[in-house]
Amino acid sequence: MGKNDYVDNKKFYKEIIEYKELVARSADLPPVPEYIAKCFLEIANGLSYRPNFINYTYKEEMILDGVENCLRYCLNFDGEKSKNPFSYFTQIIYYAFLRRIEKEKKQSYIKNKLTSHYEHVADSSIKVYYDDDLINDFERKIKERKQIKTNENSLEKFIE
Repeated sequence: MGKNDYVDNKKFYKEIIEYKELVARSADLPPVPEYIAKCFLEIANGLSYRPNFINYTYKEEMILDGVENCLRYCLNFDGEKSKNPFSYFTQIIYYAFLRRIEKEKKQSYIKNKLTSHYEHVADSSIKVYYDDDLINDFERKIKERKQIKTNENSLEKFIE
């Protein structure tokens, strides 16, 4: 394990395999060992310092989502296919971060959209601020997703 490494991949692999064997032997789902949970948390913390994740105000929620997903999909790690659990769980956490960012953008969109509607109803002496760019960007992305789904459905109809 190098000086800058925060997870010993060989020990992590060994612990994951032992935990999967323990699960296979027991009738109930045993709790995840402390070392594995600590590794999940350290991977999530380390990933949260990447430049594309560092400045979010909801970074703690991102980390918790990542750890939760690791705990949920811990038993899906296949030691036969890969001996690198660090990369497997880093991917899980990475996509959990992306899902959290999308959830927060959606919440921000809803809040700004409601605020923009409120401005029209509210007393003119009250100035309400909202972000038009955020609203327009979110609506544009939704339209693009719908267009992609429509194009896929059109292709399926053509093939039939």
